[in-house]
Amino acid sequence: MSRTVGQIGADVEAASRWLAGRVVRTPVLRSPVIDELAGARVLLKAENLQHGGSYKMRGALRAVGRLAAAGHSGVIAQSTGNHAVAVAMAARQHGLAATVVLPVDAAPTKVDRARAAGARVVFAGTDVKERVALANALSDESGHPVIDAYDHPDVIAGQGTASLELIEDAERAGTPLDALVVPVGGGGGVAGGCLAAAGSGIEVYGVEPVGCDSLARSLAAGVRVPVAPAPTIADGLRPSCVGELPFAIVRDTLRGVVRVDDDEIAAAFRLVLTELKVLAEPSGAAGLAGALRLAPEGDRQRTVGVVLTGGNVEAALVARLMAPRSGDLTREGAAA
Repeated sequence: MSRTVGQIGADVEAASRWLAGRVVRTPVLRSPVIDELAGARVLLKAENLQHGGSYKMRGALRAVGRLAAAGHSGVIAQSTGNHAVAVAMAARQHGLAATVVLPVDAAPTKVDRARAAGARVVFAGTDVKERVALANALSDESGHPVIDAYDHPDVIAGQGTASLELIEDAERAGTPLDALVVPVGGGGGVAGGCLAAAGSGIEVYGVEPVGCDSLARSLAAGVRVPVAPAPTIADGLRPSCVGELPFAIVRDTLRGVVRVDDDEIAAAFRLVLTELKVLAEPSGAAGLAGALRLAPEGDRQRTVGVVLTGGNVEAALVARLMAPRSGDLTREGAAA
């Protein structure tokens, strides 16, 4: 771990300054219907409108930019999709070669985006260990560094700038955040959120799909606990284990983790599309699903910020999630 947690915290503000003008300062959205369901004021940071369709562009651009400045000619990344797309786009901007390793069941939309950005795309099974092994082998062969999707200080700092902007915009609007909610895959985004909120008194929560809850189990055990990820519509939230650096950051700062099931994620997805009129992928909508469980009844003055982390979703999945259904959102549940 080349940089301390404190140094990475300072890096979030430095990354924010460096990224200004290089990424979209995405809007903060609000819906009276969502406020009513939550029993609180809910502010949603629309990172689904970011370059590349997700907040992963922030960390990728910061990491690739620093590697380009250091003289590297290429980069390698592995992910379930959004990080790979972002690294490919960032590499193209800086004139670097990019190779991305994706699972064989990666969403075609994300595969196509990575290729469109000029990346060489290779596939490796369905397990993160297979992708990591191949990425490392390709790095050894080419000499190009691997930019990890979440266990990388520049990626964490870059991802944290989305939460920092949300905190700043809420403050400027006169509705400062009481809580911040970020979906959790490998933990880079929620770690960045913790760093962005440090010293503010804002409670930070992570959200994991049921059965993909490495962070929740790790916090309970005090050490990182791997899981065999369960099937979920939130394809970006199923790494087998929270990252080492993210866990070091969040273990003493995160207020809790909310577990949500696919029905809750789907309901949140529909709310985002019908009430906010924007398209978020299920992984991005998971944050709202968690926020709807967290917000206390009747505290209308409480403000909860949610990072809608991405919007790269297959048309067929959109159609399936929007099909006629029975049931509705529930606010039952608890933070781990």
